[in-house]
Amino acid sequence: MRGVVFDGRAPRLADDLEVRAPGPGEVLVAVAAAGLCHSDLSVLDGAIRFPTPVVLGHEGAGVVEATGPGVTHVAPGDHIALSTLANCGTCADCDRGRPTMCRSAIGRPGRPFTRRGESLYAFAATSAFAERTIVTAVQAVRIPTAIPLTSAALLGCGVLTGVGAVLNRARVDRGDTVVVLGVGGIGLNVLQGARIAGALTVVAVDTNPAKAEPARRFGATHFIDASAESDTFAAVRRILPTGADHVFECVGSTRLIRQAVDLLDRHGQAVLLGVPAGTAEASFLATSLFLDKSILGCRYGSSRPQRDITLYAELYRDGRLLLDELVSATYPVADFAKATQDVRDGRVLRAVLTF
Repeated sequence: MRGVVFDGRAPRLADDLEVRAPGPGEVLVAVAAAGLCHSDLSVLDGAIRFPTPVVLGHEGAGVVEATGPGVTHVAPGDHIALSTLANCGTCADCDRGRPTMCRSAIGRPGRPFTRRGESLYAFAATSAFAERTIVTAVQAVRIPTAIPLTSAALLGCGVLTGVGAVLNRARVDRGDTVVVLGVGGIGLNVLQGARIAGALTVVAVDTNPAKAEPARRFGATHFIDASAESDTFAAVRRILPTGADHVFECVGSTRLIRQAVDLLDRHGQAVLLGVPAGTAEASFLATSLFLDKSILGCRYGSSRPQRDITLYAELYRDGRLLLDELVSATYPVADFAKATQDVRDGRVLRAVLTF
C-alpha cells in the first residue's frame, strides 16, 4: 500500500508499505482523507524530533476495515474521524476526564508498519498519510456518513485544538471579548469557537491581508492587517481600549506571547496554542499578571475526543460549525510535495490529501 515515509532526510511516497492486523483494542482504518498540518511540516523541518523512519500524518478520516478483540463501539463499514490521543482510559487523569494529560498518550510511538522487512514508526499514534493505519479503539470516533470525509478529516486536529481551546480551556462565555493572533488553521477554528461560544467582539490579527475574508467568515468581528500597522498593539486597543478577556496566540512566536499577555484586560487570560522552538523562552513583566490575569497552556484543545468530535460533527450538521470552508484544496497523495509547498507558501487554509 501507499504512504508518505520520512527517513530523517526527506519524505517520499512509498508504494510497498505493509501494516499488521489489529490486535486487542485496536482498529484497522482505510484512510480516505488526511489534512496536512504544520505539525507534519515541523517533523520534516526538525522542529519536532521524532524517531525515523516514520509514516507521517495525524489528521484523518476514513472507514473502519477491521477491529480487534474487545472493540465494540465501531464496526467495519463505520465512518470515523481519527484522534491522535491514544490515551489509556484508566489512569487517574483519564478518570478525571483529562485524557490529554494521560502519560500513556505521548512519547511511546508504536511501529505497526513494515517496508522491505524494516519496521516503521507511526506518527502521533495515527499515521494518516497511509492508505491503511492501525489506531487504538479510543482514537476512532464514529461520525455520520453524511459528513464528507475530506471535511471530517479536519475534526481530529485543527478543529479539536482550536474550538476546544475556546470551549474547554478558556471557557469563553457569552459577551466576552477575544483576540486571535494568527489566522492559520488553528486560528480560524479559535475564531469559530469564539463565535459558537457567543463572544461579543472577536479581533483577528494576521500579517496576510488575504486572511481578512476567511477570518470574518469564521467569526471575527474585526480584522487587523499587521503588515499595514506600525503598532498592532495600539490597533487592537483602539477596538478594545481596556484589553481583551481572552487572547489566543496561534503562531508560536515569543514576541506574540508577550503581546498576548500585554493585551489582557483585568481577569483576562492568554492561551498559548502556537508551538515555538523547544529552547525558546518568552518574557513578560511580572506585574502584568496582577489583577487576576493568567497564562494558560493548552494541549490538543483540552479535549475529550469521543465527546468533542461527536459534538462538533453535530454542530456541523446544524450549520453552526464550518468544515467544508476550511478545505482550500484536495490533492491525491501522489501530489504530497505540491501540497506541502502550497502550505508553506500560505496559499491554502488547509490542504487535504486523498487516497
